[in-house]
Amino acid sequence: MKKIYIVSAVLAAFSLQAQFTVTIQAPADFKDQDAILYTLNGSKDVIVTKEQNKNNTWTFKNPNHYMGMMKVYFPGSNNTVSFVSENKNVNIKLDVRNNKIKDVAYLDEVNDLMSKQQEGSQKKELILPALAQIKEYYKDNTDFGKALKIEIERLSGNAAVIDPVKHPFISFYNTNYSKFLSNSSDPSKKVSQEDIINFLDKSNDMLESSSLLRPVLVAYLNAGGNTNVPGSVDKLLDRLKVETPRGQAVLSELIDIFDAYEMDEFKNKYLTLAKNLKCTITDRLASTLKSNANVEIGAVFPNYKFQSPVNTTAKSLQDVKADKKVVVFWSSTCSHCETELPKLLEKYNELKAKNIQIVGLSLDTDKNSYTNRIAAFPWINDSELRGWNSSYTETYNVHATPTYFILDANNKIISKPDHVGDVLEYFKVK
Repeated sequence: MKKIYIVSAVLAAFSLQAQFTVTIQAPADFKDQDAILYTLNGSKDVIVTKEQNKNNTWTFKNPNHYMGMMKVYFPGSNNTVSFVSENKNVNIKLDVRNNKIKDVAYLDEVNDLMSKQQEGSQKKELILPALAQIKEYYKDNTDFGKALKIEIERLSGNAAVIDPVKHPFISFYNTNYSKFLSNSSDPSKKVSQEDIINFLDKSNDMLESSSLLRPVLVAYLNAGGNTNVPGSVDKLLDRLKVETPRGQAVLSELIDIFDAYEMDEFKNKYLTLAKNLKCTITDRLASTLKSNANVEIGAVFPNYKFQSPVNTTAKSLQDVKADKKVVVFWSSTCSHCETELPKLLEKYNELKAKNIQIVGLSLDTDKNSYTNRIAAFPWINDSELRGWNSSYTETYNVHATPTYFILDANNKIISKPDHVGDVLEYFKVK
């Protein structure tokens, strides 16, 4: 009995230790204190832990076995550094200027190799075609012509083969990116829907952590064409089975894809399928269901605590008192917002006279751009200045800007207009 207790105690102590650590070093003039470590599940970032700066270093302890994409986000400056894990310690050094990351040095073997592989692939896809065109204008016997020829031959060569035993994630990512997502014009390399179904069905857990799942699904839908999208999706889900974690991961991604591309008919079909599942729901699908439930017609719009609001003394969204509210998610870098928000501005006084309040929540990252833009907007404005890392993107299921919601006096959602014209038509001020 005593021996069993000792063994249990040892196992418990071991479970408290980190599976691996992530160490980020920055110069002394980097001002951020907090940093957040994320893993990846499909296209969703998953928070692992939050750490503070100690002697210009952040040390994160990842408690679980993990192979896949990771990132560290610095919310104070909106900087992000991305890397991969093969369940080994990660060591990164940042080059920072004016509190913005300018370069990243990957000091561990895995990320150094991945970085070089990525750089080589990008040059092959983006630079090689341009060099081939330039070469037509230079003779091979000139110094520049010779240099071009050497570089073209180097980039045209086959990339080094990655040992899947030594580097399982890098091998998985590179192999499948090349097969399913590279822009090859070679007809022999074209993949079919059946190829993609087999890949999605038979891949291990690295698929969800690789960042490949969503783009591969888009490639699958494109391969099937626009004439029978439900047929393609049903065929895929029938193979994967929506009761399984993989089936639910794919279902969740598809719902978000249809949402992002405003394919409402298909989104609603598969969202209904997800709602009616009687089996255990994965965290990934549960988050999609919750985000959509938050913004259904008739739902109470989840409250949001303002960060640095202007044109109001209200502390939160629900503190704003009005007969109706228009909540608009926008960004100063969004071309559609540049077109639509001035039309809202033209009718602002008419809306205000009807006790209709506008609340703009910005997905900007640059404070100057945001501040300059809202100077023209007399309505309530607020921003976390974190772009698509803003907390409200998932809460309110925002996939594009501008996105509009109309709320009643009790903060219930009464309309979800597609465009500013629909907003103005709703209030009869168009």
